[in-house]
Amino acid sequence: MLSKITVVGAGNVGATTAQRLAEKELARTVVLVDVIEGVPQGKALDQYESAPIEGFDTRIIGANDYGPAAGSELVVVTAGIARKPGMSRDDLVRTNADIVKQVSQQIKQNCPKAIVVVVSNPLDVMCWVTKQVTGFSRERVIGMAGVLDTARYRAFLAEALDVSVRDIQAMVLGGHGDTMVPLVSYTTVSGIPVTQLLDKAKLDKIVDRTRNGGAEIVAFLKTGSAYYAPSSAVVQMVESIVLDQKRLLPCAAWLQGEYGLSGMYCGVPCKLGKNGLEKIIEVELTADEKSALKKSADGVTQTMAAVTL
Repeated sequence: MLSKITVVGAGNVGATTAQRLAEKELARTVVLVDVIEGVPQGKALDQYESAPIEGFDTRIIGANDYGPAAGSELVVVTAGIARKPGMSRDDLVRTNADIVKQVSQQIKQNCPKAIVVVVSNPLDVMCWVTKQVTGFSRERVIGMAGVLDTARYRAFLAEALDVSVRDIQAMVLGGHGDTMVPLVSYTTVSGIPVTQLLDKAKLDKIVDRTRNGGAEIVAFLKTGSAYYAPSSAVVQMVESIVLDQKRLLPCAAWLQGEYGLSGMYCGVPCKLGKNGLEKIIEVELTADEKSALKKSADGVTQTMAAVTL
């Protein structure tokens, strides 16, 4: 258990993340920060009032400034505007880059030793903004994308096969967007290669649905985007860090030659422990997977070019 975790952004993703962190008692105090007066305070109070029923002792505090967040050992960044129907993640880049830049300056000032988990979209580029502005090492700035994308992929496979989601082992790499790379060659069902259970046409449809998983939800909601699964994905990463679990999870990490990529954030298999990113695992990819990962990485660098820091 940490002393303090701060969640920046009290929208649906941030608020749900704060609630899950508190229920798992991953910190003595969870601070929910948002610029809208009253919103983080009201949501934090409402969440804390569930503590006697849910049985957790974590205190949840809402604030409009970073005073209560000072000294946090871990910060989750969800701040930014949400995607709207017809809007790609890249459409968000300039507005959210300005927001994340301001947040990162506050983290650097108030939480200089924190590990930062970035959730704001476009994810890979917002991780880069956070790392550049804070000056933190790559071990301390990690992005949540692959865990969510993999969860969607596993859910769709379980549905297609009519089996438990717990028996699906899979991983999705690449940028968090339409060019993400589900690794079919590493996908198994209780150790059985998924290619023995589903034909290529069905697998291709599932891969395509995974790549558009966020857009599918946005189309249903009309005025919002996903938050239940994203918050679960964030908390899985935080839990591995706080409890030093050494989980191997697909996360956005700053690459320095791994997979032939450098100077950018991209989703790769990461070992997460008490020091944050403890190791990037390099696995052998098929020729198609290598090509898809390169294409995905190129998309990230193009979006980075639209941001001025």
